[in-house]
Amino acid sequence: MRFLPPNIDRSKSFWIVLLVAGLFLETGLLAVGVAFWLILNGYPLPLDPLGSTPLVLATTPVSTLSPGEPSATPPQPGETRTPSPATGTVTPSLTPSATPSTTPYVPDFGGNPPPGKIVYVCNDGSFDQICVMNADGSANRRLTDVKATSFYPSISPDGRQIAFSSNRDGNFEIYLMDINGNNVAQLTDGIGNLYAPAISPNGNRIVFTNDTGGVQSIWLMKTDGSNARPLDAEDNRGIDPVWSPTGGQILFASDRSGSTQLFTMNADGSRVQRLVKYNSPTVGGRSSWATDGDWIAFYAGDNGNHNIFIVDPGGTDIRQLTDGGDNLGPSFSPDSNWIAFTSFRDGNNEVYVMRADGSQVTRLTTSPDSDWQPRWGP
Repeated sequence: MRFLPPNIDRSKSFWIVLLVAGLFLETGLLAVGVAFWLILNGYPLPLDPLGSTPLVLATTPVSTLSPGEPSATPPQPGETRTPSPATGTVTPSLTPSATPSTTPYVPDFGGNPPPGKIVYVCNDGSFDQICVMNADGSANRRLTDVKATSFYPSISPDGRQIAFSSNRDGNFEIYLMDINGNNVAQLTDGIGNLYAPAISPNGNRIVFTNDTGGVQSIWLMKTDGSNARPLDAEDNRGIDPVWSPTGGQILFASDRSGSTQLFTMNADGSRVQRLVKYNSPTVGGRSSWATDGDWIAFYAGDNGNHNIFIVDPGGTDIRQLTDGGDNLGPSFSPDSNWIAFTSFRDGNNEVYVMRADGSQVTRLTTSPDSDWQPRWGP
């Protein structure tokens, strides 16, 4: 019995359909393989309906944050991010904002800032330079810009000039410049490596440290650089000299008795006396004598854990002002009511001020590089 129409062969129809289906399948697999090869080799696929424009993936991520949420990725250097008013999403802009994204640091003195100016050592990322600012931290500016070290600054008693040490010409020499950085003059030439100059209260002389052959000693000269000579001919070992308020004595640090201690001597080098024997491996360095003559500020302590102290000129009444943070280089204000100093307490070497009793500690600088060796002036 036959159920199919005449002249139709079941076996031939089946194989024809199967052959056509196989050709379509083979063509599809070949197309997929070619597309995969193109993708692996970086060729764009012409998926545009008109076949003329390749599909380009967006390089800017689409934010999925709700309005008010912080961005999931931090902004890149030179990039500011502005929330979209419509969606709250974050879109990057390569144009720097005209307004800084952070509020400048302003020290708070409650409307009663300390007087005068503070000169200090700042760093430009490669070299130590000389900077100056008002004692409240305002009007901060750099005075030197040379590819050499400039440090150990001090302000003249009249506030018009700054003495400092620099190796811009080879050896460390003593220089003098105006408080605004103008009229830089080299005062010394080839008598040793010279550091820590301090101008006398009458402005006529400069005391400093001379390192000759590895031995550091206290020297004196006129402010024009003439008549440079060592003090204390018997044993002139010492560093970081400073003047008494009258100019009759010089305070300095020395290891002549073993560990480094503070000493005083007359301005002519006579009558050397140890000021205080403090039970610490490190005493002295950049110290300061208050202009009213009542106190001497110094630092003492183990390496990495120095603190600021004050002592009367007789060496009997010692008071500790700081506790932790590695504090160095104190300098009294012209009115003797404040002390500037360097501290690592916030993780970086910065300049601070505090009251002469250790209260009202206030940071003045916020540089990512070291700010140190502050010296106060009018």
